[in-house]
Amino acid sequence: MSNFNYTDDTSITERLSEQRDTIYDYVVERFRHHMSNDDIDSAMALADEFYEWMDPNQLEEEVTAFYNEEELLRLYMSLPETDD
Repeated sequence: MSNFNYTDDTSITERLSEQRDTIYDYVVERFRHHMSNDDIDSAMALADEFYEWMDPNQLEEEVTAFYNEEELLRLYMSLPETDD
């Protein structure tokens, strides 16, 4: 899906940036924790899921897709029922 809606709303972008930074810090901390405890499988699972965020060359280039739960629910509720 390449039909993203981008926003210039500063409060939204700052909040999302802060959330992404928090997730990044947590993932890197957990990755290091797992590696230091020889839990390679768990470390690799994180690396597999968050590869683009953990790679310094891609960190700032990776698109962060998000949705507004209330907006998504309104859209869902507005869809017509089908007789499948």
